[in-house]
Amino acid sequence: MATGAAPGHADRLLTHGDRRPRAVLMLHGYTHSPAQLDVLAGLFFDRGYNVSVPRAPHHGVATPGAHAAVTVEGLLAYAGNALDLAATLGDEVGVIGVSGGAVLATWLAAHRGDTVSRLLALAPLYAPHPGRIPPVLLRPLIRLYGLGLLPDRIDSRGYSYRAVARYLRIAADHPSRPRPGALRHVAVAVSAGDTVVDRRSAFDVPARLAAAAGATLVQDTLPAELGLGHNIVSPIGSADDALARRYLALYENTPLDLPPG
Repeated sequence: MATGAAPGHADRLLTHGDRRPRAVLMLHGYTHSPAQLDVLAGLFFDRGYNVSVPRAPHHGVATPGAHAAVTVEGLLAYAGNALDLAATLGDEVGVIGVSGGAVLATWLAAHRGDTVSRLLALAPLYAPHPGRIPPVLLRPLIRLYGLGLLPDRIDSRGYSYRAVARYLRIAADHPSRPRPGALRHVAVAVSAGDTVVDRRSAFDVPARLAAAAGATLVQDTLPAELGLGHNIVSPIGSADDALARRYLALYENTPLDLPPG
């Protein structure tokens, strides 16, 4: 199976040529690639951040469905190595994650709280929407698919049950007492129209993390009139897009009307 990035889907590294006061690591969503975060990365870069957007294992390649081959070990190694790089780019390091990438970002904030100062989780897939998988079946299905004990299945979104189960195994490994240190701010955004993630978990997990770390917390529900479902990043169309500015404000814990960087 090919593992090299397809054209346009390679890692992104936006730097100002030196170490900056602020750096941010952005982790794209499951089935996506760094291209998903191009506009948001550009907005942060223009605000003075050094920005790293690495490609997850088996993502952004020419082979259709290659993302189904992700493993827990591979995802955690990818996230940890990416954070190590981001830590060389700035004095304060934060993490932004989308969907499955938000699971990894939250894992880093919990297990690497000595390094991660800020967390923004966008549509985090800590648990599936109850309408997709009944909660009583969730734990056994995570085990059976995550360990490869059942043949893989692909849903209508192109999601591999096996791959999603592995993200959910990571989501279940959030410690009740995160590693203390740098974490100062946690934010989460979920669309009112999201039928993929369990919104209760999407808000509860970051809230528990923030409380345990003594960090500030901002929770944002994108209103139904925006017409958004689970994908709340790809609709961003330009660097001054209202959604992009909204996410920057959530991350920085500042009013939405932001001054120039």
